Amino acid sequence: MRSIRSTFICACLLPFFTVGAQAHDHAALPVTHGTPEAAFMQDNQVAMDKMMAGMAIKPAGNIDEDFLAMMASHHQGAIDMAMAELRYGTHPQLRRIAQEIIVTQQQEITAMYQALGKPLPPSQPAPDQITPVSQPVP
Repeated sequence: MRSIRSTFICACLLPFFTVGAQAHDHAALPVTHGTPEAAFMQDNQVAMDKMMAGMAIKPAGNIDEDFLAMMASHHQGAIDMAMAELRYGTHPQLRRIAQEIIVTQQQEITAMYQALGKPLPPSQPAPDQITPVSQPVP
């Protein structure tokens, strides 16, 4: 029980530590506006901000529901960041890992909602149905 609790606490606190480290690391690296790198960084920042806001829940008085609320947002953040990799990344192995992240995180979100008997969140398009940012929308 203790290791599960420790793992959960570490998983929840990790974004707080990595956000600061990422901001520091990226502050030293110039990113030219209008480039794929700038768009990628912007998409990731939006994903991180959305995830952090979603994890800042008001306790519902039910630990399991609180866990679901925080973890669903956390998993969705991973999905959003993986989608940014698919939009802008070029490394085949990392793109494949991003696809796997999307599938597994969606499965885990679904499993958590089903475990509590809650209605599933709305479905999302598969990554191959999203128009890449570099292509105009018809």
